[in-house]
Amino acid sequence: MAVAYDTWQYYQVTGDIDFLAEYGAEMIIEVARHLASLVEYDPDDGRYGISGVMGPDEYHTAYPEATEPGLRDNAYTNVMTAWVLCRALDVIALLAGHHCGRLWVQLGLGENETCWWERISRGMRVPFHDGVISQFAGYGQLAEFDWDTHRKRFGDLIGIDAVLRAQGDTPNRYQLSKQADVLMLLYLLSAEELRDVFARLGYPLDAATIERTVAYYLARVAHGSSLSRIAHSWVQARADREQSWTLFTQALRADLADTRGGSTRAGVHLGAMAGTIDLAMRCYTGLETRDDILYLHPLLPAELRALHVEVLYRGHWVVIDVDHHLLRVGLRPCKAPPIRISFAGAVHSLAAGRHRTFPLTT
Repeated sequence: MAVAYDTWQYYQVTGDIDFLAEYGAEMIIEVARHLASLVEYDPDDGRYGISGVMGPDEYHTAYPEATEPGLRDNAYTNVMTAWVLCRALDVIALLAGHHCGRLWVQLGLGENETCWWERISRGMRVPFHDGVISQFAGYGQLAEFDWDTHRKRFGDLIGIDAVLRAQGDTPNRYQLSKQADVLMLLYLLSAEELRDVFARLGYPLDAATIERTVAYYLARVAHGSSLSRIAHSWVQARADREQSWTLFTQALRADLADTRGGSTRAGVHLGAMAGTIDLAMRCYTGLETRDDILYLHPLLPAELRALHVEVLYRGHWVVIDVDHHLLRVGLRPCKAPPIRISFAGAVHSLAAGRHRTFPLTT
């Protein structure tokens, strides 16, 4: 999934149709094929699901009393399967009319297969419980974890999975997560794009459901990975800027203060370092590349007075300056064609060497 996601993001940023024709399309299509091969149809509800998987959480590998590993209908896996299949169909449409005959012959791609992808992309199952998206089918029936007792006894819950196993227990029994799982959907996709995917699947996804889901899993995460606070800071950037900033600074200190119990001596956490940069550059500016448009929806934490960002998009160096009152977007002089930027629901064309300034509402 990550390969398909990154390939599509690269195309969205560059608009490089030749890359898509020569390399990207094959990668996305083969990932789509693999995911489609895992899907099972359930005639009882007319939905498609995937069994025997482990989600991003990593603490849950099987059901508590199961003799075989794997879980059913991990929400992240199912939703991203639908998303990848949609992108594979988009790639095929984008390359229509290009010289890709040899590619299609090489891949053996036919209408029966693409129609199959279309059906799956509209019929994947998403489990819910108590008004929130379930991490996987049956997650809501797991026991609640005694957070207070374990925090008093062990302090930081990094490595709590090893503690439980040493006691003859297992995290498979509890609503306990190492890191973001369901919430990875909101890390990878904007709320608008996620709502579109859910609507295609026939599920309503309103703001209240998103808020309940975020709050539910934030209360059940041990932050057992250095990357965990990155994802959680991202999803809280709009709803709770104070908590988002706290998680952001905790991620920054992971190696600077060696907050993970001496692990820095064995090697720094480059992924978490890159994540903090990404948070500042994309999350706090609300930068998103989708539908051949550069979206901007800035919202800085109170502690961050202003932010200057430069990104390369569609052949342009885009210079973004934002504070709590104004957003200024400018393009350095070059010969690339104008780009479209979106702010506050309106789309604007911006040419090389020009800039636009937008007032921010509080």
